[in-house]
Amino acid sequence: MKTAIIIGATGLTGSLVLEQLILDERYSKIVLFSRSSSGVHHSKVDEYLVDLLKLETSKADFIADEVYCCIGTTKKKTPDKNVYKTIDYGIPVAAARLCKANGIHTIAIVSAIGANPKSSIFYNRTKGEMEQDVLKEEIERTYILRPSFIGGNRKEKRAGEKIGIAIFKFLKPLFIGGLKKYAIIDASKIASKMIQLANSNEPSKVLESDEI
Repeated sequence: MKTAIIIGATGLTGSLVLEQLILDERYSKIVLFSRSSSGVHHSKVDEYLVDLLKLETSKADFIADEVYCCIGTTKKKTPDKNVYKTIDYGIPVAAARLCKANGIHTIAIVSAIGANPKSSIFYNRTKGEMEQDVLKEEIERTYILRPSFIGGNRKEKRAGEKIGIAIFKFLKPLFIGGLKKYAIIDASKIASKMIQLANSNEPSKVLESDEI
């Protein structure tokens, strides 16, 4: 029986990873590191409410067979670029370093389409730098997923996002060939792929949205 850590279980994708792991008989314990409570009460679940920007201080409790990092913010939610980077770059990299330090051999991370450390676009560059520095830790099985626009039932309602999802769904038939990776992808599909990879023993890889 395995233990999994989830970072970002209060978000859409992270909450679905949690939901699926609770039902998965391969797991006896699920440890959550969150800024606020997930509201999930289950015998399998242990939750630590911590400052995720200081994740390294949780080293003693950061013990598991695998880690799922589903953390992320948005430009609208975090307009300050410095703060944005401490979240979208800092937290996944800190998690990877803790994996290395504590002998955790599997980590799955949600990144984003367009991630590129050399991009002229700040948000794409931040994700790319995160991926680059996570991979530098050389964790045995590192899985980075780059979803396009993520669909699903979010707890928080974002009017602009609802419009975006509707447009993406309307245009879905046009996303063929090379454009397929830009099609909307359901968060449950991302969660399932992360768990499947973590249990596959496949070598480290980066998956574009149409490969998820």
